[in-house]
Amino acid sequence: MKRIGFIPLRKNSKGIPHKNKKKLLGRPLFTWVLTEAIFSNLDTIYVFTDDDEIISYLELNFKWSDKVKAIKRSDENASDTASTEAAMLEFASKIDWDFDYFCLLQATSPLTKREHINEALHCVTQQDYDSALSVVKTHRFIWDSNGKSLNYDIYKRPRRQDFEGLNIENGAVYTTTKEAFKNSSNRISGNIATIEMPEETLTEIDSLSDWKIIEQLIINTSKTSKNTGRLNYLVLDVDGVFTDGRVTFGVEGELSKTFDMRDGMGLEILRQHNVQVIVMTSENSKVVQKRMEKLKIKDVYLGVKDKYSLIEQLQAESKIHVNATAYVGDDVNDLSNMLRVAWSFCPKNATKEIKYHADVVLNHDSANGAIREVSEFIINYNQRFE
Repeated sequence: MKRIGFIPLRKNSKGIPHKNKKKLLGRPLFTWVLTEAIFSNLDTIYVFTDDDEIISYLELNFKWSDKVKAIKRSDENASDTASTEAAMLEFASKIDWDFDYFCLLQATSPLTKREHINEALHCVTQQDYDSALSVVKTHRFIWDSNGKSLNYDIYKRPRRQDFEGLNIENGAVYTTTKEAFKNSSNRISGNIATIEMPEETLTEIDSLSDWKIIEQLIINTSKTSKNTGRLNYLVLDVDGVFTDGRVTFGVEGELSKTFDMRDGMGLEILRQHNVQVIVMTSENSKVVQKRMEKLKIKDVYLGVKDKYSLIEQLQAESKIHVNATAYVGDDVNDLSNMLRVAWSFCPKNATKEIKYHADVVLNHDSANGAIREVSEFIINYNQRFE
């Protein structure tokens, strides 16, 4: 039984230029649904795109998962007029229909979660359905352009709590068996099941206003779902956290960065209080590597562009738990992780957006005692759990 995910991406988009690569809370839009797909019950996830930059990004940043594969999409099926079904059929032909169950996922629905994918898969793999799609239940009253009510009696207007409502397709998840897809050439056919997703998932990103709505929904959901207990892990960015953000370059590349010795001592003391220190940076820096070796920090991840997915992987391997994690960042590529951990910190000289969302804005600048301040905060905070 082979269950595959399919994420179609086009290089060009009219509503929002380069939409799929645009950063949503510091992460390319398409990576939100891709990460959830990786940790779902899908066996393989194919990204089908005509964008070579996205293919390169996947090869560089998702090599930690053997589930993810990229396949080049033809120009013909990446045009404005091409249907999703045409792309699905082209893709199926390219892999010689090597699957039993097919799950179409849309990057424009970044609120999709692994449990939604798994529920749709369950319908076609364990129940008597040929396909399934995601819906949102609405209690809105629907009218046509001729002034006719479509879902209620205007003379017996029901109370909301008594109104069953309607299911509206939200465009997020579609699953089908291979046999049904071959027979119909359509994403859903035959005996069709519906899986209900939360009301907020009705918004798909087609415009900048949609983008702002989704962004705020993720921020609000992340902040309200935080659970705090003892902090067992501290995750640190490097540039702008350990360092002041500046770097000295020569003809052969990076020469030096400036670190604060007091930060190193703070982390040493923190580790003595049984807090694991983890370092993540998007740069592949030998200077950073040497500094972390000097500080005897073993969990160092260099060249990580998508830190959110890496933390998901560490959590899946039981090497970290976000509800017991503090995170220190200074710029937008740290934002998605700062929103979901138990405590988030930023140096005094962090970017304005990060300072707005951080739980604690430190009194010290980066490379000038900020990490030492975080270390002392965690040690004092953890005393209430001793």
